[in-house]
Amino acid sequence: MAFTEPNAMERLKYMQDATTVAIVGASDNPSRASYFVATYLLSAAHFKLFFVNPKLNEILGQKVYKSLADIPEPVDIVDVFRKASDIPGVLDEAIAIKAKTFWMQLGISDDASAERGVAAGLNVVQDKCIKIEHARFAGGLNLAGFNTGVISSKRNKSI
Repeated sequence: MAFTEPNAMERLKYMQDATTVAIVGASDNPSRASYFVATYLLSAAHFKLFFVNPKLNEILGQKVYKSLADIPEPVDIVDVFRKASDIPGVLDEAIAIKAKTFWMQLGISDDASAERGVAAGLNVVQDKCIKIEHARFAGGLNLAGFNTGVISSKRNKSI
């Protein structure tokens, strides 16, 4: 059975139903996508974030966990910023902690893991950015100073 990507309304529901997000592969480097997504989600979303990176102790003033299993609370969304070859192992961890949604960031996909995740009862999203999706569903508002990329059709008219 081939994996079918969830539609926009399904992705919205995954985010609406979630209260906790674990960012696997989180970085303390401001030029990395995971850092930007983390800063956005901390300031603009309703999620409690957990950072996972075995090499770091703190990101944005928050504790960093070595693995998903070390997080002391249930995790709704596992948001993955790792290379495609690491996806099967991260999926194993997500299944073990009984996460609800396994979200592979923009540019990351693994159909075999996606199918395995769905078979294990997880919602699976691949090759989508949770920040972009959240901002899009937030109506394109400039939340917390972040430009969501929506261009207004109104033009400034000078007199």
